[in-house]
Amino acid sequence: MRAKRTVAVLGPIPFDRITTFRGDVLEKYGCALYTVAALSALLEPDDRICPVIHVRKRDEKAIKELLSQFPQVDLTGVRSNLDRGDVVELEYLDQNSRVERQTHFMAPIRPEDVEFVLDADSFVCVPITDYQVSQDTLRYLKQNSSGTILLDAHGPTVALTNGGGRSHRLWIERDAWLPYIDILKMNLEEAGCSWFPSGASDTTTSAEPLAMEDLPRFAEHCLDRGVKGVCVTLDEHGCAVYYRDADGSMREALVDRLKVSHVIDTTGCGDSFAAGMGYGYLAHQDFVQAARYGNAMGAQRCSSSELAAYLPLAETDQQLEDAYGKEFSV
Repeated sequence: MRAKRTVAVLGPIPFDRITTFRGDVLEKYGCALYTVAALSALLEPDDRICPVIHVRKRDEKAIKELLSQFPQVDLTGVRSNLDRGDVVELEYLDQNSRVERQTHFMAPIRPEDVEFVLDADSFVCVPITDYQVSQDTLRYLKQNSSGTILLDAHGPTVALTNGGGRSHRLWIERDAWLPYIDILKMNLEEAGCSWFPSGASDTTTSAEPLAMEDLPRFAEHCLDRGVKGVCVTLDEHGCAVYYRDADGSMREALVDRLKVSHVIDTTGCGDSFAAGMGYGYLAHQDFVQAARYGNAMGAQRCSSSELAAYLPLAETDQQLEDAYGKEFSV
């Protein structure tokens, strides 16, 4: 009999006002909500999903109602006692680039907030700003739980400026975080904010997208400091995955994207990818398979503006088999 699985999701559920690149204006809750929805489609009904989040009192009822539509969700970690949650304005310039402004700010997730879910098999952390999931919290999880810790680097590479502007920041304290991360997920821009080798000139620390030829050195640096797998998403080119073989040698795998015939809304694609990767590694203990599930969840997300965009596991497996052929096997 299969053991029940528990996945914790750490990150905000902001109220988003989105202007798409087509000019449409959408208002909805996002971020970790997409992660929970994607995980719910992949997990069994008797599994458990535990969002860990602070929300505004005015949003609590609506957020709990949205989360309650997913049968596996445990609402214990959805808290409004501090009355602090995110409100974000997003304006897309094209499918992948956007201008962001944050007007309300979630309280950070602290070690005491995760005490109830230390038995989780996986922790999927999807912060959108540098303070939301603290290094102390990841350290506490690593020291007190055996669950796999996945961190989306969108959080530590984004800071708030005066007026609520959101901008990239260099992840200078990166090496202090790496020992507490099992899977590090990011895009090329976030990788560019995270790589500043010894002797680098100012031009190499300007938060530009990291060049493809520099990815292996960056990934090896992370693997040398405790990370087990590094995944860098490459937009329409899929993603690059780095991990070590049993003999300690680093492996690189380029995982093709899943084709999407009509892109509707890319908001939440990264949060959905993190869900797919967290599930894929939990189910298969394989970084490449995990990245394929990440690609599937991201592709399903951008094909719709609705929360119910994700396919059941059997249909996702078929989608992956169609895309990857014999390379994908369940």
